Amino acid sequence: MKAVRFHEFGGPEVLRYEDVEQPTPGAGQVRIRVAATSFNGVDANIRAGYMQGPIPVELPHTPGLDVAGTVDALGDGVDDVAVGDRVIGFLPMTGTGAAAEYVIAPAEILTGAPKSIPLADAAAFPLVGLTAWQALFDHGNLTAGQRVLINGAGGAVGGYAVQLAKEAGATVLATAGPRSADRVRAAGADQVIDHTDTDPTGAVIEPVDLVLNLAPVAPEQLAALVTLIRDGGTLVNTTVWMPAPSDERRGVRGIDLFVRSDADQLADLAARVSIGELRVEVAQRVALADLPALHAAATAGMLPSGKVVITVADA
Repeated sequence: MKAVRFHEFGGPEVLRYEDVEQPTPGAGQVRIRVAATSFNGVDANIRAGYMQGPIPVELPHTPGLDVAGTVDALGDGVDDVAVGDRVIGFLPMTGTGAAAEYVIAPAEILTGAPKSIPLADAAAFPLVGLTAWQALFDHGNLTAGQRVLINGAGGAVGGYAVQLAKEAGATVLATAGPRSADRVRAAGADQVIDHTDTDPTGAVIEPVDLVLNLAPVAPEQLAALVTLIRDGGTLVNTTVWMPAPSDERRGVRGIDLFVRSDADQLADLAARVSIGELRVEVAQRVALADLPALHAAATAGMLPSGKVVITVADA
């Protein structure tokens, strides 16, 4: 089968589109014929070797943490999915990824793909959707009537966070640049702050219950966001190389989010997609063989605003 792998850490040039042996599922595993995976920023950091501490991978390594595809073989002891099922999942971060024609996945992480969108497009939301859900509800404890500031809402996680927070009945304030402001408004944000010319600390008039930071801001900028949070509120930070600040005197918690695979949560997200409650947006689709060029575009800061899906031929 064809796959994209890197045999050494480095720049986009280390990625190779090559022939590899088709994998066989073990106990508790399934083999998926891949329809698509997606590009996440962490993919580039893993490839470059920056994540060997928290996410150690063995070389050669196939990237691609999201998967959408069709089950085509079962390992021993698998009885909750069947051959032919259309599934999605967030793969183990240290394992072999889905930038390949076939991938092995633990059956327990998979859920049914939403039927309302193309199967390949369903690869756009597992990791980012779970990140948004866990930040808002597992860690932020967001409830109806509360106020949340989503800093860096123009990215892929931000789009889902805005939709989910609004659906939960929260008032949503969001920072976004000019390229993504309209998309963030369409997702449901009540107020959009242009971070290119406005400091959020001056634009947020009333305290918020929760700040979700999705942007690679400077430490002093992240610390300033704490001042916008009411006593007893929370800051959830996804840029985990920079610890989340807190304010113990006022009871404001700072939480660093490490997203985890959760099939039940993913099933809930997929159900929301199926009924049109959650919109999946794909900014670009590229072929598997073009994944090295996509990594090069990401390195050059040339990716489109939104999610890029990597489709697999004949899937």
